[in-house]
Formats: sequence, structure tokens, C-alpha cells
Amino acid sequence: MTANRQLTFFHSPNTRSTGALILLEELGADYQLHVLNMKTGEQRAPEYLAINPMGKVPAILHGDALVTEQAAVYMYLADLYPEAGLAPQIGDPLRGPYLRWMVYYGSCFEPALADRAQNNPPAPPSVSPYGDFDTMLKTLTDQLARGPYLLGEKFTAADALWGTALLWTTMFKLVPETPLIKAYIERTSARPAVARARKKDAELAAAQA
Repeated sequence: MTANRQLTFFHSPNTRSTGALILLEELGADYQLHVLNMKTGEQRAPEYLAINPMGKVPAILHGDALVTEQAAVYMYLADLYPEAGLAPQIGDPLRGPYLRWMVYYGSCFEPALADRAQNNPPAPPSVSPYGDFDTMLKTLTDQLARGPYLLGEKFTAADALWGTALLWTTMFKLVPETPLIKAYIERTSARPAVARARKKDAELAAAQA
């Protein structure tokens, strides 16, 4: 583990990187904020495309290590600050399930949501990355039902990811706000780190208005 854990966090307010900001607050991480104004297209400027050619946030730079892709950012950060206890360590029986639900977000949930948002016709299950939407969502909600958090009694970085994801996707009516999902969102949103991150985001968004 490197002694210097300060990192640069590339962020734009009220985007998917808000969840990573929440996680940074949960971890008490040492970070410098590099804010991008997506309204003016800064994420497509050559300076940022050199960081992430996809023009997406979040991204982090820790020493020479550049990390993009949302789940990878969360996993890297949680492992960088093990004392926070937000990532099961190797050898912990929950490590495998933790990795599973981190990767499930990008490999199944987001592709399914993109298809639904664009009203794409269902692909045959044999070629779909998530099978079908209802099975994808039921797999997630069956896990949430074991609660109170995704891996049971303990809040982890996976909940910082999924709490934010479900908040936004229910707001946009892409995921039904069932009592189970609503309760999970309320539980994950009630944490002090969420309030701190949202306050920062509101200030950043106001400065860009």
C-alpha cells in the first residue's frame, strides 16, 4: 500500500460521478477535486480526453494509476482505504459477492437500462449481456430483500454505488419505485456522507449555472 493516498478526482456535479463523491466522503479520502463543466463540453476537450477518451466521469488519478469506469473507481477507492471497512478483504466470504455486485452494475444493469431508455426491442437472451430486463431486475431485488444492505448487515462501497444508481433510475422511471427499492434508497441516502456530498454538488452546480 502506497504511503501517499492523495488522488485527483475528476467530477461533474449531478452526474453518475456523484456516487463516487459520496464514497470519497464515506472513506474520508484525501482528494483534490477537478471539476468539469459538462454544459460547456469540458468533458470533450482534448485535456480531459487525454485522461478518459470516453469523455466520462468519474475518473481518478492516484500517482501514476489512472482509473476510469465507475465500478473500477469504487473498488480501487475502497481498497485504497481499507481501514474504512467498506470493501471485504480477500479471504472474507463476502469478497466474492461484493465483486459480483460491483460488476453486475456495469455488465447487466446499465445495458438493460440503456435498452429500456431507448425503447430497443428485446434481444434474444443468447446474445443479450443481461438476458432479459425482468430477470435482471429480479436478481437485484432478490438480493436487496436479504438487506438491509446489499451484502447483508454491513454497508459497503457497493451500497454507495447502488443507492445512487437506484435513486436516479427511479427518478427517471426506468426502474419501478417498489417499497423494497424505496426503503433501500432511503436507507443509503440517510448517511451523513451523502448529505456532505450533495451539499458540495449543489455548490458546484450553482457555480456552473
